[in-house]
Amino acid sequence: MPKNLVIVESPAKAKTIEGYLGKDYKVTSSYGHVRDLPKGENAIDIKNKFKPTYEVSPDKKEVIRELKKLVKEAETIFLASDDDREGEAISWHLKEVLGLTDENTKRIVFREITKTAITKALESPRKIDLDLVNAQQARRILDRLVGFELSPVLWKKIKAGLSAGRVQSVAVRFIVDREREIEKFKPSSSFKITALFDVEGKQLQAELPKKFETREEAENFLKNCLQAEFSIKSLETKPAKKSPAAPFTTSTLQQEASRKLYFSVAQTMSIAQKLYESGRITYMRTDSVNLSEDALKGAEKEIKNAFGNDYHQKRKYTSKSEGAQEAHEAIRPTDFSVTEAGNDRNEQRLYELIWKRAIASQMADAQLEKTNVSIAISNADQTLSASGEVIKFQGFLKVYLESTDEDEEEETTTKGLLPPLKKGQVLDLTEMKGRQSFTRPAPRYTEASLVKKLEEMGIGRPSTYAPTISTIQKRNYVLKESREGSPRKYTEMLIRKGKFEEAEKTETTGTEKNKLFPTNIAMVVNDFLVEHFPNVIDFSFTAKVEKEFDHIAQGGQLWEEMIENFYGAFHSKVEQTENIKRTDVNSSRELGEDPKTGKKVIARLGKFGPLVQIGEQEDEEKQFASLRKGQFIESISLEEALELFKLPRDVGYFEDKKIVAAIGRFGPYIRHDGKFVSLGKEYDPHSVNEEEAIALIKAKREADAKKHIKSFNEDPEVQVLMGRWGPYIKKGRNNYKIPKDKEAEKLTFAEITEIIESQGDGKKGKAKPKKTAAGKKKAKK
Repeated sequence: MPKNLVIVESPAKAKTIEGYLGKDYKVTSSYGHVRDLPKGENAIDIKNKFKPTYEVSPDKKEVIRELKKLVKEAETIFLASDDDREGEAISWHLKEVLGLTDENTKRIVFREITKTAITKALESPRKIDLDLVNAQQARRILDRLVGFELSPVLWKKIKAGLSAGRVQSVAVRFIVDREREIEKFKPSSSFKITALFDVEGKQLQAELPKKFETREEAENFLKNCLQAEFSIKSLETKPAKKSPAAPFTTSTLQQEASRKLYFSVAQTMSIAQKLYESGRITYMRTDSVNLSEDALKGAEKEIKNAFGNDYHQKRKYTSKSEGAQEAHEAIRPTDFSVTEAGNDRNEQRLYELIWKRAIASQMADAQLEKTNVSIAISNADQTLSASGEVIKFQGFLKVYLESTDEDEEEETTTKGLLPPLKKGQVLDLTEMKGRQSFTRPAPRYTEASLVKKLEEMGIGRPSTYAPTISTIQKRNYVLKESREGSPRKYTEMLIRKGKFEEAEKTETTGTEKNKLFPTNIAMVVNDFLVEHFPNVIDFSFTAKVEKEFDHIAQGGQLWEEMIENFYGAFHSKVEQTENIKRTDVNSSRELGEDPKTGKKVIARLGKFGPLVQIGEQEDEEKQFASLRKGQFIESISLEEALELFKLPRDVGYFEDKKIVAAIGRFGPYIRHDGKFVSLGKEYDPHSVNEEEAIALIKAKREADAKKHIKSFNEDPEVQVLMGRWGPYIKKGRNNYKIPKDKEAEKLTFAEITEIIESQGDGKKGKAKPKKTAAGKKKAKK
């Protein structure tokens, strides 16, 4: 048995590290955290300085048993969990649970899984840093106290099953505030003038720097230009440069992978974790933009070999983030000479992005030549402007250019090469256009732009962004989805060939792709927390708490004192909420009267979501209708509410039978000939038409026909069907496996009866519990 035992967090990491170490080392995994605060009120002893009680997680008991055996057989135990607070806490918990002593236990850290880094770590072990452990404990205990005391308040006052959290509630607040900002926004319009000139067969695009506020001003300007001559008033050419972005931090990687690769934040972290564990990139949870001297040399060598000496420019970046740990590194490849890595296409794409960003950060500036042209109008004081950009030396642009969120939001025009021009040159106008445009509200958040906002405000740390964004979606406070825009009319005026033309055109506005939308429940919970727990949901307070965690990590503050300072005022607020009546919580709104019955129309939160109702609570004949996507209790109008009661609605006919659209317990559907077809997210039951409904009915029939293999006259309840995992037998609500030696198409009724009897009650489609990592190991044995 090897005399040295190395314990890491994941099996993939263990496998990579074991490949670098000799026969004297056994590398094993703890499969992440091994113990945590138990559920219930006994986890934290509030009266005894918030002393926590930890329990080994049920799915880790077998892991601990295996580790204890290995520990007994080893002389030295190296705890090698990640180099951050979370990793430090995992090492401390392992030491406590396994009963390790300081004499035979060493803590080693590395931020890349390479032979050099592992060897260096083994040469310089240290003790567990209890300040880092305490910072993680403080976060865990504070978040448990907030969730444990606040969630029951929400259950009593708003709706059962709700949850609140220190960081998640602040993240939801950003999204709610932005939604309300968009709701209140009133667009204003203006007219932009653009011109197209013909210069010796080449096009020159120009525009008027100032926009006109009214249609009349734009029209007068254009009509005036019908008699005008245009000439080059001035030409100014000057050099310019572009510099590369810093290498990736957790936040910038999440943002850029979202923009360029369309990955969710959680997906980016999952893929990065695999690349890290296989030794391809440095640790993916970091807020540092620093690169080590070894990395700088590796990048320099690769740049000079691939592009030449002129393309290299050594750069050292420093982080703007206050709590950034500069001793750590940015996310980069462990070996710059490896240009491609990863086990699947997504890993390869993310690795390529990380490689390009890190390499570009050490490359020379791009050298540009910018030309600004001013075009005189003979009968007007205004001038038109045109500009062009020529790349004289590509520098880092040969490899990579950072995207921005504005790329999607703004109409961008590519600046290219201008045709040959000289001062005084008369220009031939092809056309001039005046187009009405409208101001836009601030955009809704994407996952990536929300991460950026959280980081800017100092809320959360690299390890918290992805879990926070996943949590607010799982808890149904936030929906990530794409929504279609709506048509909007605009005016376009044109002068061409000596004539003035005007037309009304239509554009689609408000199209959203993978944006974060708050739900009605988010609005209600947010307002309740803002009113009664302003500290918990205050941006600057939440950022201040993060700084206090940093002070604890640096040994500058006792974690118990930090919790005590927070808890007293917070707990008294929780106690005060006992006096709040449920009816006082702003979760319903009276909209007016139903013109048909004279009864009140109310929008409110129901057991299964937001709804409108006609009639008071005690009214036996009250009617209900669910709100549509994008409708909010706080802003729905009486007219919009009454429209919702038009379901079920007749859509049309197919095969002489009526098609009806409605919303049921499982969402919107159409009913035809006693059969139901789900409308999914694509169609609205209020607007789906006959043609669309017929297509859906036919598609459902086709799918059902493919699914159906065989049925039997002896018992119509028995069918042989094709499922997701292959053919199976269905009888009533029960499903039965078909033995491997039987062909589904050839089964007789007698054979099926025998199969059903041998399998008893069959399966009612219940999912099997997942095997834990420890359970899998046990099964293998």
